[in-house]
Amino acid sequence: MAVATDEQKAICEMVRQFADEQIIPSAEHYDHEDSFPEPIVEQMKELGLFGVTIPEEYGGMGLDLTTYAMIVEELSRGWISISGIVNTHFIGSYLLMKFGTEEQKDHYLPKMASGQLRAAFSLSEPECGSDVQAIKTTARRLDDGDYEINGQKMWVTNGLLSGVVFVLTKTDPSADPKYKGMTCFICDKEPGAAENDGLTVPPKIKKLGYKGVESTELVFDGYRRPAESILGGEQHGLGQGFVQMMDALEVGRVNVAARGVGIAQRALELALKYSQERKAFGKQIAQHQAIQFKLADMATQVDAARLMTLRAAELKDAGERSDLEAGMAKLFASEAGRFCVEESFRIHGGYGYSKEYEIERLYRDAPLLLIGEGTSEIQRMVIGRKLLQRHKL
Repeated sequence: MAVATDEQKAICEMVRQFADEQIIPSAEHYDHEDSFPEPIVEQMKELGLFGVTIPEEYGGMGLDLTTYAMIVEELSRGWISISGIVNTHFIGSYLLMKFGTEEQKDHYLPKMASGQLRAAFSLSEPECGSDVQAIKTTARRLDDGDYEINGQKMWVTNGLLSGVVFVLTKTDPSADPKYKGMTCFICDKEPGAAENDGLTVPPKIKKLGYKGVESTELVFDGYRRPAESILGGEQHGLGQGFVQMMDALEVGRVNVAARGVGIAQRALELALKYSQERKAFGKQIAQHQAIQFKLADMATQVDAARLMTLRAAELKDAGERSDLEAGMAKLFASEAGRFCVEESFRIHGGYGYSKEYEIERLYRDAPLLLIGEGTSEIQRMVIGRKLLQRHKL
C-alpha cells in the first residue's frame, strides 16, 4: 500500500471539510423528507466531483481509481446517499472511457465531467438481481437499422434525475452461452421526466434507508435507439454488453467498499464521542472494558477495510488483475460497515434508537452495502471461483 501523495491528502482534506460543513448538517433533513439534496449536488459540481476520473481533455480531473476511492470514503462518511449520486455516474463514465467510440466520448464526457449531465446504469430486473444472465429486456433490430428496447429494469439509482442510462439488454436471446447475446445501450432521457418516448419512470421506490437519492424502475415499451448508441458502436459493441458491465462492476465494487469504510469510520467517530460524554456507574462508559473492547474491534475493522479497499484500487490503477481483491474488499468493507454501525448503535444504548442521534440514520443506511453491487453471498462465490482459477492444479 503506497503512502498517500500530497495531492491525494489535499483533495481528501477538501472533501472531508465539505462533508463536515455541508453534508452532515443537512443529511437528517433530506433523509427525513426523502428529498433530493440539490444544493449539495450543485456544490459538488463546482468542486468538480462529477469529473474526478474523467480525463482532463474532456474537462475532468483525470485522477486515478485510488484517489476516487479516497473521495468516496469521505463523502460516505458524510452520507452514503451522496456517494450513490456519484457512483452510478462514475460507472457510466468508466464504461464510456474504456469501451465508448470517440464520438460517444466527445458527446457525453464533457457534459458528464461538469455534472451538467448525470448518468445511471441498469442491470437488475424485477425477477433477477444477481443472476444477470437471466435478464429479459430485449433490443430488437428494426428494418430501418434502429433498435427497439422492451422490458423492465429495477433498482436504478438516479433513475429519474439522470440524463443518460447505460442499459444491458438481450440482442440475441438464442445465444449460447447466454452472455454472448447481451448488448449495452446508451439511452438518453429527459432528467426529471416520468415519460419519455417509449421510456417510463414509475414513482421512486420507498426504502428503509439510502434516502434522498432516488431508486426507480425503468419501463421500456417500444423505446427506439439508433445503432450508434450501442456502447462501443454496433461493429465492436454488439454482444459485448455482459463483459463490459462486469468490468465496470469490478471498479464499482471498489466504490462500494469505500462506502463501507466511510460509514464504518463515521460510526466509530460517533461511538468515540458518545462513550466519552455518557456516564454510567460513576464514570464515562468509555472507561468500562466492555466498551473499550467494542471500540478496539471497530477501529481494527475500519483500518483493515480501508487497506483492502486501497489495495484493490491500486492494483487496478497499475493495470493488474484486481477482480479477486475487489471482491474481497467489497465483502469485508461492507460487512465492516454493518458491524461498526451496529456496535456504535449498541454503545449509544436507547439513544441510538432515537432520530435525534445520527447513528439511527447510519443504522438504516448500512444494510444497503450488503446488497448493492452483488450481495455478500455472491461476493463469496466470486472470491471462491477466482481463488480456484488463480491456484489451479
